[in-house]
Amino acid sequence: MRIPSNHPLSQLFRHLVWRRFSRDAGVRDAEACSYVSEVLIRFTHIENLYRIRNARGRRLEDVAEMLLESNPLLDGRSFDREREVRRHVGDYTLFFAGIFPERLEHLPRLKRLSLDVFVDYIRAGKESYGIVSAFNLFEYRREASLFRRLADGFEQCVYGLNLVKRDLETLQGRQYRFWQEALD
Repeated sequence: MRIPSNHPLSQLFRHLVWRRFSRDAGVRDAEACSYVSEVLIRFTHIENLYRIRNARGRRLEDVAEMLLESNPLLDGRSFDREREVRRHVGDYTLFFAGIFPERLEHLPRLKRLSLDVFVDYIRAGKESYGIVSAFNLFEYRREASLFRRLADGFEQCVYGLNLVKRDLETLQGRQYRFWQEALD
């Protein structure tokens, strides 16, 4: 499932990301802002958030499991698979650290048996985007520099998404108040 680029939600995410990233987070990279907006748009569908599956077809929800799945010397099936999973790990960790940082704080209570309680999401995200950037040949050459910039500016992107989340909460409150007043 894909949300069209002219859909109001797509336009909202692009606007908020560009405004917060360029003005407040110090990320004035149009390609990076566009990419992060696309991550938000893609992850509005939960099946995209959890699209990585292991060799047996089981959905992977923990970053630690995804990292094992990406390793071509362990569970990974190929270097292309490593790139695919590492890109997803970068997107996934950026999304959660930026939009749901409170989830990361509560991981030990939410998932007691998860290895993710030992995973530093920021480090895993930076490292994953860095590995994706190392795939700089053939069909991946064009995107390699984007992922290098995302790795280098990972913390600024997380901060920018924290601000986008705050904007979304404010907009949600306004919309709620609008409907509340309209119904009174």
